[in-house]
Amino acid sequence: MHSPVPLPQSLRQPVAPRAELAPFLTPSLATVATGARRRALRDGDRQIDTAHLLHSLIESDPEVGAAFGGAHEVARVLGYLVQRSIGYGLRWQRSVEDSAAGRLLPAVRGAEPSGSRPSGWSPAAQAALEEAFRRAAGRGDPQPRAVDVLAVIAADPGSRAAEVLRRAGVDTDALVTRIAGGREAGPEALEEAPLPGV
Repeated sequence: MHSPVPLPQSLRQPVAPRAELAPFLTPSLATVATGARRRALRDGDRQIDTAHLLHSLIESDPEVGAAFGGAHEVARVLGYLVQRSIGYGLRWQRSVEDSAAGRLLPAVRGAEPSGSRPSGWSPAAQAALEEAFRRAAGRGDPQPRAVDVLAVIAADPGSRAAEVLRRAGVDTDALVTRIAGGREAGPEALEEAPLPGV
């Protein structure tokens, strides 16, 4: 039985994650967050969404790549993600990704005070980060891993990340199951998983 891990202050109250989560991020997740922010800025998007997170997760963390069903699957997902700024992503620029905010963490919806500046994260991406912290705390870990975030965004069928995964031919249920199996066996199980064709 794991001893309870205290949640960051921002997760004890119904507020959206901001800079106060930074001290709780692993170096890997801090790199992911920086990469996702850079992608959103480069694409001219108003907010960092789960598809930005997915792109940065794959590029930044080998454990995430190992969770997929082979190098060919990773290549298909990346191939689809790079088309965002010239294709399907254009329609996303006119809307806010909030699907996960309603299903995963109802308190996130409307957590922004009236008249406040946007946090920079879509409600769905905020909810995914908070849920990753909760999953880690539930198993006794003080910090989530990158695959925790991947599992959350893949499990939400309404997230932009899950849409990208499905369009790239990824079975999101199988992906979440592989991550859960690897988590039970420890991070080494995913890190050492062979990638076909590599």
